[in-house]
Formats: sequence, C-alpha cells, structure tokens
Amino acid sequence: MNKSELSETDKAFFQDGLRLAETATTSGIEDKKLWQATRQEQDAMEGLIDALSQEAKRHNVTIDCKKGCSWCCHQPIFGVAHEFHYLWQFIKLNMSTEEQKEVLQSAFDNYQKRGRLSQEELERSKLPCPLLKNGACSAYPARPMACRIYLSMSEKSCQNYHDNPEDEKNYPSLLEFPLRAGQMMNEGFSEGLKNVSLTNNEYLMEEGLLIAHNNGEETDNIEIINHPLYKKH
Repeated sequence: MNKSELSETDKAFFQDGLRLAETATTSGIEDKKLWQATRQEQDAMEGLIDALSQEAKRHNVTIDCKKGCSWCCHQPIFGVAHEFHYLWQFIKLNMSTEEQKEVLQSAFDNYQKRGRLSQEELERSKLPCPLLKNGACSAYPARPMACRIYLSMSEKSCQNYHDNPEDEKNYPSLLEFPLRAGQMMNEGFSEGLKNVSLTNNEYLMEEGLLIAHNNGEETDNIEIINHPLYKKH
C-alpha cells in the first residue's frame, strides 16, 4: 500500500488503527492488551456504522441488514490475526465445549472444500460460516471487521449474489464508505503490530478459527510473537 496515495479520510482511519496497536504494545505485548485494543477498534467501527445508519435514514436510504438475514454469511469471509486472536477468546468464554466443537467441525469441513479452490472458485463459493447458527452469528459481538462493514442497501441484491455467484455483473448494493474505513483501520492496526515484529496475517474464516484453536493446545502461556496466528508464512 502506497500511503502517499491515500486520501485524508483514509489516512485518518489508518492512523486510528495504528494508534490503537501502538498503545496496546507500548509497554510490552500481552494478550489482554491486544484484546482490549481489538475491542476498541470494533467499538469505534460500530459507532461509525450507527452514525452512518442514522444519516442514511435521514436521507431515506434503506439499510436492509438485520438479524435473520444471512446471505452474506455464506460467502468467503476474511479476517486478520488480531481479530481471530480476540474472536477465539470470545468463543472460549461464551460457548460450551460442545458448541466449540461444532464450530471447529464446521470450520474443518468448510476448509476441506475451500482450501484447495482457485481464487476465482473461492470467491464464488457459498458455504455457511462456521459461526452461523439459526440464521444469526453465534459470536456477533466479536465478529471480524469484514462482517461489520458489510452494509447492504438491498437484501434482494444480496440474495441474487448468493443465488447467482457466476454472474460477474451481479454484486450486492453496498455502502462504500464503511468498507474503506474498516479496511484502513485494519491496515493501520497491522502496521502498528509490524513495528513490534508481529505479522498480522490474513486468513479465511475457517482457517483462522482452526489456527486460533491450535489443535486444542493452550496458547495463554506462550509469547504472542510465537502464537501460531502471528507466525510469518
């Protein structure tokens, strides 16, 4: 990414993410500090989205996203290491052992199907997210940035995209601003982690969940720089 080509708005969101990561790692790298910074990043995006939704309503622009609408939860979802680090902690604290096993089994089954696809095939693939349960996200408060910034002005466009992925002219009617804002915040956060030698790898949802689980081996007592999510690939 060439920072000199970013707009002033892009730079502002990039700096927000960068500051959060830098503040979290100033006096050492700890799980709790990274989780707190991730939560702050997500809260900031929620605040932005709430404001955008209110502004859209004032201009008679409809946001169709609501609980029970899950067309977008069937397409490939990507996140970065610090998001999966936080997400798995949320899952451990809020799901039973049996529920965790179900999520991991679904992630494994999906990854068996998606892991060998070409980029084009992957983009067209439609499988329910491992966290999707009864039409809603079972880890909604800790969902990655990609899920938060996906705001559609037409549920019908999302359904069409789900039903006809091979149609290259068919794409959901999304608000562009939150997509760019979320991307920039994560880019900034990744830059901040890079400054302390942490690689904020990008993963497919299924892969990120499986790596965060680490085959059931405890990660709480290992240095974060050795955490499997942050290992250089």
